[in-house]
Amino acid sequence: MRVHVVSDVHGSHEALARAGDGADALLCLGDLILFLDYADHSRGIFPDLFGAAAASRIVALRTANRFAEARAMAAELWKDLDREQAIETAVRRQYAQLFAAFPTPTYATYGNVDLPHLWPEYAGDGVTVLDGATVRIGEWTFGFVGGGLPSPMRTPYEVDEETYAAKVAALGPVDVLCTHIPPAVPDLTYDVVARRFERGSEAVLEAIRATQPRYALFGHVHQPLADRMRIGVTECVNVGHFRATGRPWVLRW
Repeated sequence: MRVHVVSDVHGSHEALARAGDGADALLCLGDLILFLDYADHSRGIFPDLFGAAAASRIVALRTANRFAEARAMAAELWKDLDREQAIETAVRRQYAQLFAAFPTPTYATYGNVDLPHLWPEYAGDGVTVLDGATVRIGEWTFGFVGGGLPSPMRTPYEVDEETYAAKVAALGPVDVLCTHIPPAVPDLTYDVVARRFERGSEAVLEAIRATQPRYALFGHVHQPLADRMRIGVTECVNVGHFRATGRPWVLRW
């Protein structure tokens, strides 16, 4: 079997259309939406609405961990717009392109910037959406947990720790644990470019230690201090920032 895995697609639908080439299945670990590109401030929903200069200012504030100032600036920009409607309209345009690019079969879960309530409208017969659920691919069992934990970024699909832990527990033992966020290990959660720790999951770390899956796959941290690490017999792998690389991570067995 050969499975390709992507995460943090962030609007890169053209590369996504090629991501499943040569694979028996594609796994997507979330963050389909491009709201704000930290590498190119002219791209994404935010600069489309407010311009690249405003996007650059927001990025600078967030990178400096000045989140309260960033939220105040954003609130001022949004005050004359219907934020929810504007974002949903833009997200729908991106989802139409992205879900059309998924090959068959695709198994996907949500990232912390995704809008789960829209996915049923766009996920066709070839796309299976899983969150707190498992699927068999070949002779292996894959478990999926989507979304993120509460953070200063206040992204759309953050859930409380108890809810997240319940989704992890619902999986039981699996061969491959697939999550959007990493286990709560400092080397796996620190972003060397953003210069901050992202939220990792203690529940995921506990599940790895208790059940020892063959692999734990995740994304979320775009430029991690360490992109892989072994915990017991489990190989923990950050499958990469797909928007930046355009290449899937390949799993064979």
